[in-house]
Amino acid sequence: MSMGNLATRSITGLLFGIVVLGSIFYGPYTQISIFSLFMLLGLIEFYRLFDKHPIIRVSKEIGVFIGVFIFSLLVGISLEILPVISVSIIFPLFFTLILNELWKKQENPIVNISVLVFGIIYIVIPFYLTIDLNLRNTSYLPLIVGMFLLIWTNDCFAFSTGRIIGKRKLFERISPNKTWEGAIGGIVFTLILGYIIGAYINKGEELFWMVSALIIAPCSIYGDLLESLFKRSLNIKDSGTILPGHGGILDRFDAALFAIPFFYSWAMLYLYW
Repeated sequence: MSMGNLATRSITGLLFGIVVLGSIFYGPYTQISIFSLFMLLGLIEFYRLFDKHPIIRVSKEIGVFIGVFIFSLLVGISLEILPVISVSIIFPLFFTLILNELWKKQENPIVNISVLVFGIIYIVIPFYLTIDLNLRNTSYLPLIVGMFLLIWTNDCFAFSTGRIIGKRKLFERISPNKTWEGAIGGIVFTLILGYIIGAYINKGEELFWMVSALIIAPCSIYGDLLESLFKRSLNIKDSGTILPGHGGILDRFDAALFAIPFFYSWAMLYLYW
């Protein structure tokens, strides 16, 4: 990566971080607005990945519509605007995907349905969980802010450590530039930040944040690798072009999309068990 590309990537990452964290601190409705936009762009990017695929024919409009509808429904329940029983509407929605395939006369309907459903689960659910977790927050530093700081720390230090001392390939078949040294470096610095958050910011929460770091660091690495696997299998470099130096929304959220569900489950167990 050239110095010019690195500078572009750094500036874009900084501005992106300001938007994400600013929306969280400014209030739940601001976060909902910004993250709804991210979710929508992410869904569109994901389904566009298959535009030139020789076998998979995804009904993008239906996938985006159902994804947005489910996201809005879940957010409405978290805001207590809608009753919890409203979640039952989700089940027949998924079966409409099957009905759609009956009329398309494609050769691989099961694959098409699987891609549509996976896109909704992979993108809609993590973005919704960030909103739900923030609405439940009682910490001095919002849980979701700490989570993103840990994810970004792992990403930054895995990248920089790998560039400086990386030699042993982690998953060369999927991502040739990732190394074991980079992965270990990211985990170590994520643990350090987790301890700092628990000891000096959300005081007395060292256990929660250290365990969070142990969960988030490897999940972030696997999330990055999963996105790389998608793009390599589809022979695509980036999921989009909206973020200079990064690519698309999915390229920027790849680690987070995998880490968020694991962090959310741990946070719920810790807070309510």
